[in-house]
Amino acid sequence: MPKKSEKEPKEKPKEKVSKKLSQEEFEKRILELAEKGLTSEKIGETLRGENIHPAEHKKKISQILKENNQYINPDLKNVGEKLEKIKQHYEKNKQDKKSMREKDRIFAKLRILKKYHKIV
Repeated sequence: MPKKSEKEPKEKPKEKVSKKLSQEEFEKRILELAEKGLTSEKIGETLRGENIHPAEHKKKISQILKENNQYINPDLKNVGEKLEKIKQHYEKNKQDKKSMREKDRIFAKLRILKKYHKIV
């Protein structure tokens, strides 16, 4: 076994350098991702995966989406999608009492969120 001094030092992984986009390019990229149906949370994750950090820009992602009338509240969207999946399951499986209970519970959660966010 070689001694510590004989081992070659391992190279440290290079740090990812964030891409510098202008504010206009940043907003354009956000709107492209929003058209694909992504929420502001997922847009942020996608941009960070591309080494574009939203914190380096003036406006928040949700603010840009609101200005362009493309903002969808992520909480409402996620709970709504979950409710649709459970409804589909319950329609196929009427004997599943747990899914009936879950459907009612999630519907109540959606109603509470709509009331909180003042959506009619």
